[in-house]
Amino acid sequence: MTPFPSHAVIREVGLRDGLQSIQTILPIGLKCEWIRRAYEAGQREIEVGSFVPPRLLPQLADTADVVEFAKTLPGLVVSVLVPNLKGAQRALETGAHGMLVPLSASHAHSLANLRKTPDEVVAEIASMRAARDAAGSKTRIEVGISTAFGCTIQGEVPHRDVLRCLQAVLDAGADQVGLADTVGYAGPRAVRELFEKAKRIAGDRLACAHFHDTRGLALANVHAALDVGIERFDASLGGIGGCPHAPGASGNASTEDLAFMLGEMGIETGLNIEGLLALRADLARWLPKETLHGNLARAGLPKTFAVHSVHSSNDPTAEIR
Repeated sequence: MTPFPSHAVIREVGLRDGLQSIQTILPIGLKCEWIRRAYEAGQREIEVGSFVPPRLLPQLADTADVVEFAKTLPGLVVSVLVPNLKGAQRALETGAHGMLVPLSASHAHSLANLRKTPDEVVAEIASMRAARDAAGSKTRIEVGISTAFGCTIQGEVPHRDVLRCLQAVLDAGADQVGLADTVGYAGPRAVRELFEKAKRIAGDRLACAHFHDTRGLALANVHAALDVGIERFDASLGGIGGCPHAPGASGNASTEDLAFMLGEMGIETGLNIEGLLALRADLARWLPKETLHGNLARAGLPKTFAVHSVHSSNDPTAEIR
């Protein structure tokens, strides 16, 4: 076990992972309001959409315009999900700061989700890297290795398959990698074991953990990842999101619950939790037919919790004008 970090980053993924998983199509004006309010609450990394064909995900058809707005906020790292080379080219055209590429360690899930084998996805990542370099772009390529802890279609996903994929995407030119518990099978012991092995291969390039709260273990899994030195986590406001291949899934780790847990542990996130809770209340109003998750919004902040300031004192973007 390593000492807990003094700081951690929460990347908001609700505008992509969350909205793609629900029926409601949120208007672009409300998406921009969500981004602006999250930014004012201190978030400095947001995954704002996905370059997937609009016929497949009409909820995210306006991603290019959302990227354009998000890039106007100083210091905000704007990322998008890209499933293939065409999506990566769109990301480069918009000037997104990061592109997140999903690669499933489960052969069966990869075919169901992307209609490609894991090796075919690795080859496409190499093409994305070549396109990025040819364009002279600084867009970060981050690969999220999904179903790293198991798969509803295939069942067990051996560690050797996950680690082989991890090494392959690094060899193909990925700048960073992360591990995702796509279907909510992970527990703290499994998280520690796999992240320890992955860190020995990727070092500092192992840069993110993505946990779903399907069985109520998302925050416990974050704690286990902190034990091995992970300092960056995906989460979704109101815990919305999930995987179409995970029946009964309740969504992602909740941004506000995660920020509260980290704050209670003395780990600085730069987030104003009251601001997040106010935004979540509006999100519930914007999505009246959808189910939001998480506990903090229901119970509220305890009187013994010192609400953290929006930013740490060394944040150059602390004043929002």
